Amino acid sequence: MDTKRMAAGPKAISLAAKIVAGGGIVAMPTDTVYGLCCDPRSDAAVRSVFEAKDRQAKPVPVLCDSLKVAEKLVKFNEVSSKLAGRYWPGALTIVAPLRKGTGLSALLDQGSGFLGVRVPGSEVCVELAAKVGGAITGTSANLSGQPSCRTAAQVLAALDGRIQLIVDGGKLSSKESTVVKVVDDGVEVLREGSVRIQEGN
Repeated sequence: MDTKRMAAGPKAISLAAKIVAGGGIVAMPTDTVYGLCCDPRSDAAVRSVFEAKDRQAKPVPVLCDSLKVAEKLVKFNEVSSKLAGRYWPGALTIVAPLRKGTGLSALLDQGSGFLGVRVPGSEVCVELAAKVGGAITGTSANLSGQPSCRTAAQVLAALDGRIQLIVDGGKLSSKESTVVKVVDDGVEVLREGSVRIQEGN
């Protein structure tokens, strides 16, 4: 397939929404690094993301257009709600128990019963998610084991011919999102990133 590259803007977001709705994959600038976005409800689309990245099946986080959408996908408690209130929109991914009946692909959580969710501080991501039902996948746009991409040119070099569209939002300078898992009242830092979190309560 030919990978198209477009500058971020209304036309690019509209095209990205059509591609995602049709089961395709787009690379999108987030508030951290470039991410691969597809329909999180489609097994085929999520599987295509694994194939594009040359990656074995692993849990995939979801970017949401609002806290309300995130709360429909996972079970928030007092701790996770407090974290979301403090750091969202922003670069904190919260891994929490997956709700039943969400319609999400089972490939996202890989049978763990937990899902990472985030409301990004990126208008481009939020607008795309809003156009396709409130949620999109948010795994990094790179080949498995390779550094995260911070420019559209890097994404093109890594994934040309593997995805349908790259939305060019310029050079990104942030680290990956911080990932925390919230179980009961405990917070476990799974990955250090842009946001600094203390483990524990």
